[in-house]
This record gives sequence, C-alpha cells and structure tokens, in this order.
Amino acid sequence: MSEIDELFAEFDVPLLTAGVDEVGRGPLCGDVVTAAVILDPEKPIAGLNDSKKLSEKRREALFIEIKDKALSFCIARASVAEIDELNILQASLLAMHRAVAGLTVQPEFVLVDGNHLPSWSYRAQAVVKGDSRVPAIAAASILAKVSRDREMAEMDVLYPGYGMAGHKGYPTKVHLAALKSLGVTPIHRRSYAPVRAILEAE
Repeated sequence: MSEIDELFAEFDVPLLTAGVDEVGRGPLCGDVVTAAVILDPEKPIAGLNDSKKLSEKRREALFIEIKDKALSFCIARASVAEIDELNILQASLLAMHRAVAGLTVQPEFVLVDGNHLPSWSYRAQAVVKGDSRVPAIAAASILAKVSRDREMAEMDVLYPGYGMAGHKGYPTKVHLAALKSLGVTPIHRRSYAPVRAILEAE
C-alpha cells in the first residue's frame, strides 16, 4: 500500500475528495490565490506534483489539462486589503474557504496542504507536504500558481520597474531596491515589514 493509500485508509476518505492549496503567502504584493480541485478517477492526469517542482512549461500544460479533466475546480483569493486586515494565515484560510465553496460539485471530504484547516463544516484533514503527496492537492497547487504568476505578469505591465513578472512579488534584491526607489504601489501589502518600513520612512 502506498503512502497516499495509507493516508486515505486512515481517514476513511471517500471518492468525492477535494484537494486545496494556496500560493502567495511570502510575496510583498498581490493577492493570495487558492484553488480547490476534485479529480475525475476516470480521467487520470499524469505528472501531477508540487507546482514548485515543475517547469513553467509543464505547469502551463497541466493547468489546461486539469481544467479540462477535473470533475470540479475553483480558483479563489483573498485581497491585499484582507491580508493586511486579517494577517496572511487567516487570509489564506479565507481564500481556501472560498475555493471549496465555489466548487460546482461539493466534496464529501477535503484534503488541505499544510498544517492548518479553515473553519468550516466539511470533513477535512490537513496534510503536510500534501502538494507532493496527494494528486488533488498537487492539481490545486498548479492551478493556483499558474493563475497567480499570470496575474503578476499583468501587474508588471501596470507597475513597470519593479520586476514583478520575474520575482512574482517575492522580496528579492531587485524588488526591495525598486520599492526604495519607486515607492509602494496599491498592490503592496502594507502589513509586511519591508513595505511598512518604507511607508514609515516617508
């Protein structure tokens, strides 16, 4: 019995199970994006894995295949304002809640990447490193990452000079230098220390 089969047996996981993951807790700007996916056992998808372990080209191809073959999927988010108001963990859990609620087929069980669960009525289990262990969570991580990466490329056009298409909002040297020289944009998270420090210095 594989590790995943043992996990499903341990928690008596039924067939109609959603995998949930988020992308974007670490960046200094942009929404945190989540996805929920219920895979179709009659339409297997080869090569599902943690989105960070896949090439951009492979993620893009799987993004299309997941949307085509999944029984149901939903991509959701929590805004920069919600992140600043609630904190990133609570905003991530809120976005996960929205992703599952947005599924056209409601799951009987939910598997969530990480070690925190949203406050909801679903039978659920948090799975550490679930994006590498559970295909449905891996699928969710791919949908969330491709969606967010595309949005950051769009933000790069709206806010040129910050390099968002490259670093995706993470606090790289390029990003931090641009923040100091160009200032804080409306999509930056004001509750994050590097952004807050620049605002306080103004």
